[in-house]
Amino acid sequence: MIPASFDYESPRGLNDVLALLASRDDAKLLAGGHSLLPAMKLRLAAPALLVDLSRVTGLSYIRENGGAVRIGAMTTHADVAASTLLQKSSPLLAQAAREIGDVQVRNRGTIGGSLAHADPAADYPAAVLAVDAEIVVMSKRGERLIPARHFFTGLFTTALAPDEVITEVRVPVTSPAATVYKKFAHPASGMAVVGVAVVATMRGPNFEDVRVGVTGLAQYAYRAAAVEKELHGKPASAIAAAADHVTDGIEALGDTFASAEYRSHIARVYTRRALEQCAAPRKK
Repeated sequence: MIPASFDYESPRGLNDVLALLASRDDAKLLAGGHSLLPAMKLRLAAPALLVDLSRVTGLSYIRENGGAVRIGAMTTHADVAASTLLQKSSPLLAQAAREIGDVQVRNRGTIGGSLAHADPAADYPAAVLAVDAEIVVMSKRGERLIPARHFFTGLFTTALAPDEVITEVRVPVTSPAATVYKKFAHPASGMAVVGVAVVATMRGPNFEDVRVGVTGLAQYAYRAAAVEKELHGKPASAIAAAADHVTDGIEALGDTFASAEYRSHIARVYTRRALEQCAAPRKK
């Protein structure tokens, strides 16, 4: 299908982007385009102004600073997946990026675009929640930090204001904690029917700290606080019982591919598998 007509701007600087967003309340940002453009072709989205970020300089990087790995919003999934810095210091996002779409999507899609779109079946949301990431956003009013746990607010909705743009994702160093992303992918789209991200630190045979992010199951990604509480200070033998709490307080989504009951079952299974992998002795 053909999208509705729209104005198009391709600024080269971030200040120009912010000025456009401040002057128009009908603008949409275009990053990788793999989510927005199909929605426009189906007339599910019809922005009056499209602001293309592809020529804005200084938004694609991965570097360590201040005890965190900082990822520019226009960094592609392929670059996140291949980053040796992330693999060494905070590997969960690289693990999740490797599971996104196909080669074409990973080479074009961006981390900032994915987070802003907030698809309930996207991979990054579970990972940024599990690592307690911070999302840096900018507007003409200045910069602010949004903790990942406060960023996702509903189906395709976030804490971003209409005139704000994501500029950076700050990921705390998690090494030497174990990290795992497990995903049951839709066979056609590659999106997560259910995805589970875990960061776990063991003290001897027991979980000292565990964080579990879940995507695909509910209207937006969430931290499975009940699972975390059940496992704190417990041995690996408690994993199966704790994983049963991954759906506590959650209304599971259902569709023609996976019913709510099936998704809930898969969430419990994949939570258990991810936790078991984190708790397994690692090769030195």
